[in-house]
Amino acid sequence: MKLLVVDDHPVVREGLVALLRQAGPDTAVVQAGSAAEALQQIEANPDLDIVILDLVMPGTGGLPAIAAFGRIRPDLPVIILSSSEDPQDARRALAQGALGYVPKSASQHVLLSAIRLVLNGDRYVPPLILNEVANARPAQPSRRGENGEILTERQIEVLRRLSTGQPNKIIALDLDLSEKTVKAHVTAIFKALDVVNRTQAAVAGREAGLI
Repeated sequence: MKLLVVDDHPVVREGLVALLRQAGPDTAVVQAGSAAEALQQIEANPDLDIVILDLVMPGTGGLPAIAAFGRIRPDLPVIILSSSEDPQDARRALAQGALGYVPKSASQHVLLSAIRLVLNGDRYVPPLILNEVANARPAQPSRRGENGEILTERQIEVLRRLSTGQPNKIIALDLDLSEKTVKAHVTAIFKALDVVNRTQAAVAGREAGLI
């Protein structure tokens, strides 16, 4: 795994680099102190897997930087790591194309979990806006199967496991399924519960009394 850390504060940047290197022996981290420098690093490192980007920086800020990165590497996921805990900032970042938003007040575990979640193909939505999302949903999901059930028994088994943070590969092994089948179940769960990621699915599943 190769990550790019973009932050204009050298001390914060170095701390992040030290933390991220704990993710595993095969983890490599490159740094940038501005959006312009980050663009250079993205061009110079085509094997980057993910970008950890500060929201507020001199010159080009985090939001326009997301779009600029996307023009060069549309497949490169970006997680915003910001001191702001304003839900509007989080929503703007996700709307701009970020696949995660982590407040700097969050624990190391949260950041590493968010990175794993995004690399697994999901989005990380922080708790500071999850409550707003939950309040905007009907109390009971409206999508039901032919017999009136919200999810099938198999989908509930998958939901229980993804709510504990298990990746698709482990879920597939536990349930004796192919990863492709697990992905199909996860997609169906998201649609049935009207959510966009695993964290929201776990919240919605508990609210509906499914897990």
